[in-house]
Amino acid sequence: MGFRFPLFYPQSDLGYSTPPMSAKIDVLISEVGPRDGLQNIDSIMPTEAKQRWLQAEADAGVREIEVGSFVPAKTMPQLADTGEIVKFARTIEGLTVAALVPNFRGARDAVAAKAHKISIPFSVSATHIQKNLRRTHDEMLQEVRNITSMLKDIPAADRPHFEGSLSTAFGCSMEGKVSETAVVRFAEQLMEAGCAEVGLSDTTGYANPAQIRRLIKLVRGAVGDDKLTGVHLHNTRGLGLANVLAALDEGITTFDSSLGGLGGCPAAPGASGNIVTEDLVFMLEAMGVRTGIDVEKLLSVREILLQALPNEEMYGFTPDSGLPKGFTGAS
Repeated sequence: MGFRFPLFYPQSDLGYSTPPMSAKIDVLISEVGPRDGLQNIDSIMPTEAKQRWLQAEADAGVREIEVGSFVPAKTMPQLADTGEIVKFARTIEGLTVAALVPNFRGARDAVAAKAHKISIPFSVSATHIQKNLRRTHDEMLQEVRNITSMLKDIPAADRPHFEGSLSTAFGCSMEGKVSETAVVRFAEQLMEAGCAEVGLSDTTGYANPAQIRRLIKLVRGAVGDDKLTGVHLHNTRGLGLANVLAALDEGITTFDSSLGGLGGCPAAPGASGNIVTEDLVFMLEAMGVRTGIDVEKLLSVREILLQALPNEEMYGFTPDSGLPKGFTGAS
């Protein structure tokens, strides 16, 4: 299929950097369950259980984990311990520690905790950006500029990689269809405001494979291939893995997923179901695409969640059916 596999984060004039990967891989699986998964459930996972989760996934070969979000505790008590979790995750050798930041204050806290990577959500939908962040597009662009200005004062070796995540890029459950022209325009504006790269997020699970291919081409045509390397996809309508294949065929090399399929956006009605990490890794490894992750070890991590979140439903075909007899992954 002519895959391209850049094994590094794109560099910018700001000099963002992340720890090198120790083993050769073809695609990077970024686990987002500790943030996106936990933000959409009622249960509050104990800090100690979160730490065991992160360590177990890293031991299975997961190289990047979005460990939380720097939001007010009263707004999202499930993520109140994000600062502590980031500091713990930094002790795990070889792990890229990512965090979501909704604004300048969140970015400042993430920098203080020493996150390797920070992502700011930027909803293409005007309705969603107001409901989720209580800001307009112009106000969010100013937040990005303020964060960029702060990051410039940090030594390059300690400066986190800064990504702008284009939320509701494929549709909005409140507005419906989202303009692809607007997606491209905001991608350009985020880069101009100082992001090192942009990502496409199917927040509401509206995307289909043809749309995935088209929008990746459009955005890359505007900002450059190396400035769009990752996508965040949901499985709300059962198209998550099909959309992964479409993105993979376009050369995308980073995919977000959540253990047990936990996740969704509280600000977007009906937005549920991240791609199941276990199913995603199994599919890729079965295809001969190297993730660097041991599927059998990954499946055992699920037990930590089942014990810590007994009232939450877990998803995934691979965990239910088990690995095929004689299965050997690409990694």
